[in-house]
Amino acid sequence: MKLSQVFAKFTAGLSAVAALLLPAFASAAVPQPWTFGFQEAATPVMRDIEDLHHLLLIIITVITLFVLALLLYVMFRFSAKRNPTPSRTAHNTLIEVLWTVLPVMILVVIAVPSFKLLYFMDRTSAPEMTLKVVGHQWYWSYQYQDNGDFSFDSLIVPEDQLKPGQHRLLEVDNQVVVPIDTNIRVLVTSDDVLHSWAVPAFGVKIDTVPGHLNETWMRIERPGTYYGQCSELCGINHGFMPIAVKAVSKEEFRVWAEEARKKFAAADSTAPALAHLESASETRLAAVAQ
Repeated sequence: MKLSQVFAKFTAGLSAVAALLLPAFASAAVPQPWTFGFQEAATPVMRDIEDLHHLLLIIITVITLFVLALLLYVMFRFSAKRNPTPSRTAHNTLIEVLWTVLPVMILVVIAVPSFKLLYFMDRTSAPEMTLKVVGHQWYWSYQYQDNGDFSFDSLIVPEDQLKPGQHRLLEVDNQVVVPIDTNIRVLVTSDDVLHSWAVPAFGVKIDTVPGHLNETWMRIERPGTYYGQCSELCGINHGFMPIAVKAVSKEEFRVWAEEARKKFAAADSTAPALAHLESASETRLAAVAQ
């Protein structure tokens, strides 16, 4: 078994223990108090990110312990008491070759999986559907171009409107719904300033740039609701731009898409969204002023 896999099992075990100690907060989709490591991976990309993280952690731990041992040895072996007449050696060819070659080899070991992961997470060569994400100050819009060509806005649920079991600063009025076991191409842009669409469990964090279209992808492997937030400072309400993605079976998604197409086509969502946003903004501004 690889060392990275051993470390992954260790961190997963610690997280499981914490979840047992805090059952009221137990969930794989949101950050939890006293947990250790990442949120549980829900996509192949996030699994590979975790593997690279564990590999790097092992490498830097070995380097740190080696340097510490070397320092302790030098302090003991070459102290003034044990070595009253220090050596005047200025060069050592073997040591100089080693301290040049070994770091290069370590960097190569790191570079190979790093570049492989970068290309893997960049985009999918076989997308089965496309989700377009548009960032606004301070909410998200989503467009389903392959499933009826409908769109909707997604705004934070104010704290005084949360229902029991809902998560503060993470719930939205309209969740993104996507099918599991599907290669989903995600196109992101913005209509005002820089935002960043980020969902930790997916291993996705990509900037939305005005006038520019960025691309990423995800393939969610199990049903559930996954949360994220805007991860680029975008103004006073930056902290109130949550992301909620509900992953369902393909059959459930087809049913939802048909209902959503009728629902969002039947109403002009622009005015309600702006009214909701204005109300939320006024509330947040009042709270900041206090």
